[in-house]
Amino acid sequence: GPVSPERSPEEGSEPSPRRLVFCDVDDTLIRCTSPADFLRYYLEGRHGPEGARQAEEFLVDLYGRVARGLPREEANREYHRAWRGRSVVELETWARRWYAERSKAADFYIAATAAELRRHRAEGAAVALVSGTFPPLLGPVAEEVGARFVLSARLERCGRVLTGGLIGPPAIGEGKRTLARELLARHPHIDPADCHAYGDHPSDLPMLRTVGHPVMVAPDGTLAPPVC
Repeated sequence: GPVSPERSPEEGSEPSPRRLVFCDVDDTLIRCTSPADFLRYYLEGRHGPEGARQAEEFLVDLYGRVARGLPREEANREYHRAWRGRSVVELETWARRWYAERSKAADFYIAATAAELRRHRAEGAAVALVSGTFPPLLGPVAEEVGARFVLSARLERCGRVLTGGLIGPPAIGEGKRTLARELLARHPHIDPADCHAYGDHPSDLPMLRTVGHPVMVAPDGTLAPPVC
């Protein structure tokens, strides 16, 4: 069944993996900054040109503050606050609609990374997506690439409505390292030195350094060890 972006599947539902593969999503596995793209898609879809204007205004302000020194972790929290008061079910529906449209593009997936994940799975590894993106967007990607685990921030909700808050830290920087280590701790038979991790940004380095085989994905899709 679908992988919930809020939690990983129950342990024991599949054979114990031989190793773990941790993979960032935006610009590592998919050629897209999915939170920004989805915000534009949703607001324009719901509210037309006025929604498109609101999305652009929000994103220009947020990216400007990042350029002036706002930490990426705090920018991630600010982004998620934009969804306060929205229905979880509605957003999950829109997220699948967004994915169905965007994934039609021939270059939506970064081919080299997707091929590596297929190879790892064929060799008995379990894939874990580790991402600070908007969690409803991760389920369709996880299903497509056969990821067994989705490690992301959890969205705080009141009933069926988002509060705009996150439960725990954003899955950015040290947050990614923490999530990777927690999953490794649940699989004590796996040596981190045997595991792989893929990222594209310096903020992925804490996660990459938790494993023996770290890989940086360049903007042109080539793969190389990170320069630490």
